[in-house]
Amino acid sequence: MKKRKIVIVGMGSIGRRHANLLAERSDTDIAFCDPDQTMLERSRTEIGPYMAHSGFEQALASQPDIMILATPHHLHVEQTLMALERDIHVLCEKPVSDTLASAKRLAREAPNHTATVGIGFHFHFHKGLLRLKELITNGFLGQIIHISCRVGSFITLANSTSRYQASMQGALLLDYAHQPDLIYWLQNQIPQRVYVSASLAGDMEFFSDPNILDMSLEFQGLFRSTIHLNYLQMPERHEYEIVGDKGWALLDANTGQLKLGNLYENTINIEHIMLDRDQMYRDEHQAFFDAIDGNRAVETSPQDGLISMAIIDAAMRSWKSRKPATLES
Repeated sequence: MKKRKIVIVGMGSIGRRHANLLAERSDTDIAFCDPDQTMLERSRTEIGPYMAHSGFEQALASQPDIMILATPHHLHVEQTLMALERDIHVLCEKPVSDTLASAKRLAREAPNHTATVGIGFHFHFHKGLLRLKELITNGFLGQIIHISCRVGSFITLANSTSRYQASMQGALLLDYAHQPDLIYWLQNQIPQRVYVSASLAGDMEFFSDPNILDMSLEFQGLFRSTIHLNYLQMPERHEYEIVGDKGWALLDANTGQLKLGNLYENTINIEHIMLDRDQMYRDEHQAFFDAIDGNRAVETSPQDGLISMAIIDAAMRSWKSRKPATLES
């Protein structure tokens, strides 16, 4: 059996998670890449004495089949295109980039290459969120009127090794690109306007501007959505609520508890969904391999990833102007 040669680029916490789970497989041959020698040594100690590259060009020259990019946001597009030029498949962690213009560049240029590109929104493989998508698709909730997301996570700042959030305005939106993406993934609608109210508040050990944010998304028709994000709460909160004209659903994405309300029966049923964070990444890896092999479509293409970037871009403009912002096409 021929093994897939994979270089994981960026050996922070997410990169090490990818590497550790890929090292479990019998069909992969992994290597590390990071300019920080300390991170390479930590990875080899925690995961195994695999090949380690200190530079991206060196990693490219090793001619892997696949690169997994867990690098800073502003490097994503340039590194992806450099890999595609060498016919290397790329699974790039979310968000696509740190700017909409750069994300548009990738969406425009990626189809000119034969290698596969996927954007790493691993929550598409969260069993609770998959259950919500099933409830929407099978009509259990009826016409969907509203979807709300809530994430409060001080631990994100506490666990950050680079502390880039302290100097990057709007890091909260980029760190939680998952939520705009999930609104689109669940409902398959693109908002027309976004309004954001946000601030930097509280006496916290670690901070980012803003560290609390509320976003309202307006769509064509009656459907609406809201997203609440903060870097303040610990333990973390991570919840989704969907309201339809036949019922509602409330998911705690950390515990797997799902409450289902039925309008006609006036009842609440509770489901307990077994969650395994590592399994989301395993499923993401397999889906990407299957896409490379032509057995399925890539889960999130650069064009799909562009939608969440357009929402983030509008949210940034709304936050700074304190006015609603229209999505750029």
